[in-house]
Amino acid sequence: MGFACDCCGRCCTREYNDHVFLLDADAERIRAIDPGALVPAPYFEFCDQNGRFYVSGFALRTDADGSCVFLSGGRCRIYGDRPAICSVYPYMLHREEGEDGIVDWRQISGLDEHGCYHTAIDDAECARILRETKEYEIAFLTQEIRFLEAVRKLFAERGLRHVRRTYDMQMQRLRKGGEAEVSVFSGGSFETVRITAADCRF
Repeated sequence: MGFACDCCGRCCTREYNDHVFLLDADAERIRAIDPGALVPAPYFEFCDQNGRFYVSGFALRTDADGSCVFLSGGRCRIYGDRPAICSVYPYMLHREEGEDGIVDWRQISGLDEHGCYHTAIDDAECARILRETKEYEIAFLTQEIRFLEAVRKLFAERGLRHVRRTYDMQMQRLRKGGEAEVSVFSGGSFETVRITAADCRF
């Protein structure tokens, strides 16, 4: 299915796409442009018994209105250096509710909600989309696997364990204005970041 951007800017908002997950290469590029644009990706995968969260990468910060920090006047200020997920959008695997109300794996994001879907594209364009989307999905899964392996090793070495009750208590604390530590997996190691609810935009 072909897609053409009509520059509505909706895909660059939390309302339409929740967050922009960054591959390691994206995070390093963004860090060089604006380190303050990086925040731990939401939906932390683990929380140890000491109350520290663990997440598989960074995401782009959003402004108070939910728009990407790099969206200005409806245009991306770093378009030439945009993250891989922005480049392949809307062609990525994700779970989304369909018109029938059933949540399932989808290949196309935001179908008929913004932009110009059902646009004619030729075979060469289809091949390019397929190649870039596959490269992104492989890179994403590789990073996620490396994160899970690193967490398993770290937890074993330090006697840590995931505690759901502590996770829930820490999330409540965050929502009430508290702070938390997040170990963000980036570049093959963990980077500790202190966050508040404002960083997460709950």
